[in-house]
Amino acid sequence: MPTFSTTVSESDLSHLRRAIFVSIEAKQHGNHPFGAVLTDEAGAQVLEAENTVVTHSDVTGHAETNLVRLATKRYSLAELRGFTLYTSCEPCAMCSGAIYWAGIGRMVYALPEQDLIPLTGDDPQNPTLDLPSREVLSRGQRTVVVAGPALEEQAAEPHRGFWS
Repeated sequence: MPTFSTTVSESDLSHLRRAIFVSIEAKQHGNHPFGAVLTDEAGAQVLEAENTVVTHSDVTGHAETNLVRLATKRYSLAELRGFTLYTSCEPCAMCSGAIYWAGIGRMVYALPEQDLIPLTGDDPQNPTLDLPSREVLSRGQRTVVVAGPALEEQAAEPHRGFWS
């Protein structure tokens, strides 16, 4: 079962800032503005990934799923239990499931889904599924520590004016 927390450390904030920067890069590359970063048990960044939905013509190319694909090829389930995934926005149901199945032990997000919805509106590129990550992860047998939101205003900025 997941453990929930809104407490984030200074180190967490630093990694969230990097995830937000990656979201800006995704936007600059012609994709949706979402980014994610993975740190190991010692807190060192080991991977990052951006959204590639548009450029790869793949609706599953969310930043978190892209990161999970990379991580599961490089690290064992035992290693990933000690890792933390940082993401610029709260993961959708698909990404929450990917985080769960990968065995990543902790997830920290910046912008909550509920704050993203007014920014995306009814844009057909992002038909929001209103199902919070905590809800998805609460249904699993594996423990996933969830922290956030944090740095909401910074994380919202790349979305302002992006969605129709």
